[in-house]
Amino acid sequence: MRRLGVNIDHVATLRNARGEYHPDPFQAAKFVKKSGANSVTIHLREDRRHIKDLDARKICSIKNIQVNLEISTRDQIVRNALKIKPNFICIVPENRKEVTTEGGLNLSKNKNKIKKIIKLFKNRKIRTSLFIDPSEKDVKISKDVGADCIEIHTGKFANLVKSKKNIKSELLRINRCSKLGFKLGLEVHAGHGLDYKSTKILSKINEIEEFNIGHFIIGESVFNGFDKVIKNFKKILRK
Repeated sequence: MRRLGVNIDHVATLRNARGEYHPDPFQAAKFVKKSGANSVTIHLREDRRHIKDLDARKICSIKNIQVNLEISTRDQIVRNALKIKPNFICIVPENRKEVTTEGGLNLSKNKNKIKKIIKLFKNRKIRTSLFIDPSEKDVKISKDVGADCIEIHTGKFANLVKSKKNIKSELLRINRCSKLGFKLGLEVHAGHGLDYKSTKILSKINEIEEFNIGHFIIGESVFNGFDKVIKNFKKILRK
């Protein structure tokens, strides 16, 4: 059965809006796990706009929760992540001016650096994933640099679905990359901008083993609660 990872960054965004202690991402991590999520994703950004170092340390210390820590390739962030010791690492591109992650890693430009970072985490027995655009070239580079997994950036696809535009070309790209990743022995994940409809479409691609969803789940939970929203996604992924 396909897995669901829930990104809880925007619980921290809500907390930080008041500069107080509530809602607590630590409690959110435990709640989404109780509601059926297979893992929790947090992004320790360079500007700490949502998740803080203390949040990351506390959440990664919860023994029965699998934590996927998203990080950039900056040296200080990598050093912090090695100290925090999450279950998984997902290396993502980062631009301080962006509202959210815009596109996948530039693997051709940063291949050597990323290869060294992956080796650091593998030496600590931490599984590594690379956040990539649906490009077969990037899938092959991911394998070459030693990644365990790829997470395919689904933002463009999700936006096409929302705007009711033709999704055929982008869906084909994601499908081809998923099949190639699986063939090369990489575990294939998908994430960014997904909602019920776009997740349902992508769930037909058998090679995708994990879906990481954040903003929609947090937003929809304001109206319907974590438990109901997470169970709705789990139902989609069971089909």
